[in-house]
Amino acid sequence: MRPRWQWQLLDGTGVELDRPSSPVFTARFDAETWLGEHWRGLSAQGARTARLLHEGEPVPPDVPLPTV
Repeated sequence: MRPRWQWQLLDGTGVELDRPSSPVFTARFDAETWLGEHWRGLSAQGARTARLLHEGEPVPPDVPLPTV
């Protein structure tokens, strides 16, 4: 099975958001690139923290998303 990477997006209180949502990636690099390209839009939609998951398990550290 291919490795699966995905971002869990959290609001300011640490609650997971239904939307926006992250695609699933086969490479960590692709997941990190996606976040780098989309963090402003995610923040504008209420995401305050992005947590990278690998096969459903958190990979520290969490990434704070500044408000825009």
